Amino acid sequence: MKRTDVTEMIVLAKRKKKCTWDDCAKVLGQSKEWSTAALLGQMTLTEEQAKKIGEYLALPPEAVDCLQVVPYKGSLPTAVPTDPLIYRFYELISVYGTTFKELIHEEFGDGIMSAIDFKMDLQREPNPMGDRVSINMSGKFLPYKTY
Repeated sequence: MKRTDVTEMIVLAKRKKKCTWDDCAKVLGQSKEWSTAALLGQMTLTEEQAKKIGEYLALPPEAVDCLQVVPYKGSLPTAVPTDPLIYRFYELISVYGTTFKELIHEEFGDGIMSAIDFKMDLQREPNPMGDRVSINMSGKFLPYKTY
């Protein structure tokens, strides 16, 4: 069984159960952001988490096992995303990526923002002109070392 098969099973089971990603996160005991990434195939679940979500979504044992295998992270089906929402993030990085890089280097020095030691919070921000999406990303700064 492939991870993409398990992701498809999860999405279908979630729809059938009429639950939210936040409901699934509560079962896993993690944030809705991390849990959604995990259940879409980008993170590894512990045995306990996999069993809990497997029971909650009525997944077969093979799917529960698959959720405990380290996935190939960042695996989108195409190099440039075609889904309009995901493409906007690609576009955002295309436009603001150099700005992020310059400002992070100016503030922290030569290094990177970790996507491993990382957390994210997504919220709805009410606005009279139309609600806004607020995403806060926090990643540990990792300086490049000289040797």
